[in-house]
Amino acid sequence: MKEKALERKLVCAVMEMGGIAMKFISPGLDGVPDRLVLLPHGRNAFVECKAPGEDLRPLQRKRKAQLEALGFSVYCLSGADQIGGMLREIRGA
Repeated sequence: MKEKALERKLVCAVMEMGGIAMKFISPGLDGVPDRLVLLPHGRNAFVECKAPGEDLRPLQRKRKAQLEALGFSVYCLSGADQIGGMLREIRGA
């Protein structure tokens, strides 16, 4: 599954839960995750979508570590089968 298709599935799944999955773009700061997932009751996480078999680039790993050090959850999503479990984890956090 291509990254764009995976991202669309994520957006739809988040909307079904009553949330939004904002496209996250940060001019001047490369390597940020693709989406900021916002769920009801203040639950949130950053999500990087990758095609199957692709890994985070070094700069993306650095940004993930920076965000996690600040206390944010950051997920790397590489398959549609991971969406439900990831969203349940975010919702339960």
